This record gives sequence, structure tokens and C-alpha cells, in this order.
Amino acid sequence: MLYNAINFNDKFNLFNELWNPKVISEMNDYQFKLVKIQGDFQWHCHRHTDETFIVLTGKIKIRFRDGEVTLNEGEMYVVPKGKEHKPCAENLAKILIIEPRGVVNTGDSNKSNLTADNDIWI
Repeated sequence: MLYNAINFNDKFNLFNELWNPKVISEMNDYQFKLVKIQGDFQWHCHRHTDETFIVLTGKIKIRFRDGEVTLNEGEMYVVPKGKEHKPCAENLAKILIIEPRGVVNTGDSNKSNLTADNDIWI
């Protein structure tokens, strides 16, 4: 078995797309995904699972129909399952998302131009 650390910066350097999560590891049935974001995403929810956002660089907001949370570098937030939300970032932000394998980035909403291919490893 190889014992190699996963370097976030090295992995982020492998892609430029926005709103397109890339899997870097798995633990049980959960995937760790890196994603670059800027601008507004679409309103969506994940009916059957929570979703964890960890900000590695930059600053993001997660909007809800009844409020919002701001996350700075080194902060995280868990969006509860079934809670409609809309992530956004005024400037480029790099985040780590933790969620079960198979979760579609646009959630239970209809496919859109922001729907990313699933299970793409880097």
C-alpha cells in the first residue's frame, strides 16, 4: 500500500472549471470533493443527505430562503438535508465538500447547465 498525503493545492492545480466538484478521496460511502466557485449557483436541496462545506481559500455565502451564513477561510457549515440553499462567492473561492457518493451537485432540482458530471476523480 502507498502512503501518500493528498495535497489540496496540487489537486486544485489540475482543473480550472467552476462549480464542477472533483473527488479526491472516499471514506466509507462519503466522498471528499474539491470545487472552485465564483458567482452564484442555483437554488437546490438534497432531500436525503446533509452537505458539508469547508472553505479552504476565499469567502463564500450560503443563502437560504430565510437567511444566510458567511464562511471565511478555515470555516465550515453543514447544510441539513432537505434545506434549500444557494452557494455563492463574490471572488474565487476554493472549497472542500463532503457528501455521500452519488450526490448530484444541483440536488433534487432539474438538470441545468450547472449540473456537473458525477464521480470525477483527480
